[in-house]
Amino acid sequence: MNVTIEASGTVVIAYLIGEIDHHTAADVREKIDSVISYKKPEHLIIDFRNVTFMDSSGIGLVMGRYKLLKPYGAELHVTNTSPQIGKVMKLAGLDRLAKIDN
Repeated sequence: MNVTIEASGTVVIAYLIGEIDHHTAADVREKIDSVISYKKPEHLIIDFRNVTFMDSSGIGLVMGRYKLLKPYGAELHVTNTSPQIGKVMKLAGLDRLAKIDN
């Protein structure tokens, strides 16, 4: 799993690449959280376009970023999910925390 992060103004975009599982999620969380703590964005976009696999660690990744953003009043968007990943996220109730776009 790799993550590329872009920050511009009040928006941070995290582009995820590869597989999200319990082995890779911690490193991704640390990288995203570091930028959030520094930039305090109004919007965090997590782009799943290049995610090839996700287990429950991906759900935790999204939920944790929501909790981190909440004190700032920031919004979380999850974009470019595959149909399977989008379905799992909606079944987990993440669509109540974040805007999820397929």
